[in-house]
Amino acid sequence: MLSLTRKKGESVIIGDDIEIVVVDVSGDKVRLGIKAPDNISVLRAELKQTAQQNKDSAAGSMTPDALAQLLGKK
Repeated sequence: MLSLTRKKGESVIIGDDIEIVVVDVSGDKVRLGIKAPDNISVLRAELKQTAQQNKDSAAGSMTPDALAQLLGKK
């Protein structure tokens, strides 16, 4: 992991088309702005983890019989 120190208004460039800007610093919180192409998903880590857990949970709870019943084939 690369660790950098940036001040308000300063930024970091990732690749050719992603820029992370320090928008504000207040106490122990930092507000970041992220400029990225529309085809790149930008999510907070906890949202991605929750989405993956929900996906895993939903996939694990659907048995073939339950799916057949849901589709009206039983």
